[in-house]
Amino acid sequence: MSEILFVTWDGGGNVPPALAIAGELTRRGETVRFLGHPTQRDTVAAAGFGFAPYEAASPFSSTEENGALRLLSLFTDSRMAEDLRAELRRRPADLVVVDCLLLGALRACVGLTQPYVVLEHSFDASVRESVLRGPLGLIARVKRLRPGRTWESAQLTLACTLPSLETSRPSGRPANLRFTGPAQRVPAPHDLESHEPAVLVSLSTFRFSGMVPALQRVLDATADLAARVVVTTGPAVDPSELRAGANHEVHRYVPHDELMPHVSLVVGHGGHATTMRALAHDLPLVVMPMDALTDQPLVADVVARAGAGARVAKKAGPDLLRPHIERLLDDGPHRVAAASLGAQIRELDGTRGAADLLQGVLRAPASS
Repeated sequence: MSEILFVTWDGGGNVPPALAIAGELTRRGETVRFLGHPTQRDTVAAAGFGFAPYEAASPFSSTEENGALRLLSLFTDSRMAEDLRAELRRRPADLVVVDCLLLGALRACVGLTQPYVVLEHSFDASVRESVLRGPLGLIARVKRLRPGRTWESAQLTLACTLPSLETSRPSGRPANLRFTGPAQRVPAPHDLESHEPAVLVSLSTFRFSGMVPALQRVLDATADLAARVVVTTGPAVDPSELRAGANHEVHRYVPHDELMPHVSLVVGHGGHATTMRALAHDLPLVVMPMDALTDQPLVADVVARAGAGARVAKKAGPDLLRPHIERLLDDGPHRVAAASLGAQIRELDGTRGAADLLQGVLRAPASS
């Protein structure tokens, strides 16, 4: 039995893959715990894992409206390194698994004695582009966090995404990069003709600006639609802020894996976790990115190019949204494309694949 420490942050879609992999490792007999923001304690504890909060790092909550500067500060917070070192002094680990965006924590890993692994929760191209070539990379260089070096020094970088949708060139990928497939529960194949038409609307658990107006425009676009429409607002939006019609159900939270077997289409924000979960259920998507600085526009474009959905603007009005929703609710090639991607996701079983690779890292020292 080994001790594994996951280092995470309160970001919404980055958390489910880590929890899924941690759960699989626990079922295999490993001991797993988390280091993260205090606001994550209940979520992690409910999943059955030990939790230690950051103490030196700046506070952060996904339910607050966090602009670009706040996120850049979070990802380059060098005080996370202090928290990581303190947690390992308190209770050593055999392996540390760090969220790819936590450059401050990753910088500390280079000088540690136990192995560490980088966990990517989106397309590798999106992560490397934003970190190495965007504003985040510039700030990281100023703070001497050396993200390229920290990733390449890791035993592995796990890309929990569908490799057939990856946009990076194979020749440019680092030697330690491994594609696992999305880390999530593997559902059964979905017959969309087995139930009445229904739409799931979910625009992130993270509070992006303009979410309430965007949700309202989707509700207005689907008013009187010949389909049941289920909206999950998440913790960032109070359902009472929205005007719903007779065919709408608005909830703060319902597990998507419970809803997706009974819906025909997902209207989402392009979060990688939600998008991959929808595709795993063979569901086409209307993707409305909430933030241009995240991976959401790339996810939207990838889905559209694959023929499994459509990208719409954040400020698209009901008159623009409704034709896309009506078209994708009907049968057509988009369903074939989504089902093909769903079959790939189910075959890969990224949760199992990621756990296999992490246990391989743990076994490597003993076998060398």
